[in-house]
Amino acid sequence: MPKVLRIINRFNLGGPTFNAALLTKHMAPEFETLLIGGREESSEGSSQHILSDLGIGVHFIDEMQRDIGLSNDLQAYKAIKKLINEFKPDIIHTHASKAGAIGRSAGIAYGKAKMVHTFHGHVFHSYFGRIKTGVYKNIERALAVKTDKIVAISQRQKLELAIRYKICSADKIKVVPLGFDLTRFQENVAEKRASFRRKYNISEDEVAIGIIGRLVPVKNHKLFLDSLKQVVDQTTKKVRAFIIGDGEEREELKRYTSELGLDYLNGDFEEGMKATVHFTSWIQNVDWANSGLDIIALSSLNEGTPVSLIEAQASCNPVVSTKVGGVSNIVIPNETALLSPSKNSIAFAENLLQLIENDSKRIGMGQKGWELVHEKFHYTRLVKDMKNLYNDLLL
Repeated sequence: MPKVLRIINRFNLGGPTFNAALLTKHMAPEFETLLIGGREESSEGSSQHILSDLGIGVHFIDEMQRDIGLSNDLQAYKAIKKLINEFKPDIIHTHASKAGAIGRSAGIAYGKAKMVHTFHGHVFHSYFGRIKTGVYKNIERALAVKTDKIVAISQRQKLELAIRYKICSADKIKVVPLGFDLTRFQENVAEKRASFRRKYNISEDEVAIGIIGRLVPVKNHKLFLDSLKQVVDQTTKKVRAFIIGDGEEREELKRYTSELGLDYLNGDFEEGMKATVHFTSWIQNVDWANSGLDIIALSSLNEGTPVSLIEAQASCNPVVSTKVGGVSNIVIPNETALLSPSKNSIAFAENLLQLIENDSKRIGMGQKGWELVHEKFHYTRLVKDMKNLYNDLLL
């Protein structure tokens, strides 16, 4: 039985963790997998419930942390190299940037395994300055030379990697879209909707908008708040916004919300309280949250394949998003989603208003979402695609 060493940045909530966990579980019995990675940061949601539900054991590399640190990164490299020599994998598959750099470096030193790397996103714009970004591009180009197959999670991302950023040739890149277990987003919807709206005191005549993800600069929550302010000033409808997630920008976003003149609630609150904006922190049962919401928004500057938008459509919620990264590959513009240019709060607000003011359009667009995602992004398709890729490499 071929052995796969699967390496992930860290076990936080998000697409990379879901996919690494599902592949680890469902590639068996054809492949034996050892899953390793760093721990989530204190401001991030933990993925332990995902791993527990799937019955997956993992090996933690405590030195594998989000920020670059010479000492920690060197210790992580040594720990991974030791595991490689003990496990003797036939394939080393890394997921995302930090795991890709350290894991592939250790795998290249081992020299006896096929190397696969998945770009769940990239840091080639909107993260760092020009010089630092250039350094990262050159590192990725050097690693790509020794990588047998690069996996892109959308056609748009493949084109960016091959043509725009010239990381490697297009023939080395295989597009394998993400996959999830989406059935829970269609189960007990009415019950979950009533529960969510009761907890957050949302009346049926209020339109609840959710934005789900890390509170970090690249997610550009300020654009969402700018647009929300325009919406509140222009509509007669009752509107509530739920910022679901946590991160380094939390306090700044609360300050900015007040600066815009929007009232907000933070985390826990007394029953019966309500405000225009609610910072909920992480919600593990995201299917419960999606059931209670009416619109899902995303205002990012850069994305790979945003999981929140796949889950939104699985929940029959329409999407309002910036047109960045792989977003266009996972929605149907003007049918399941309204897209606007990055950094354009006026266009974003206009799209929100379209769905807030027109109940039939909002509901109709939402109903088309499940038809799009339930097969295209199901984990069985992901597993089949990855088995084919691995078998081709080993042959």
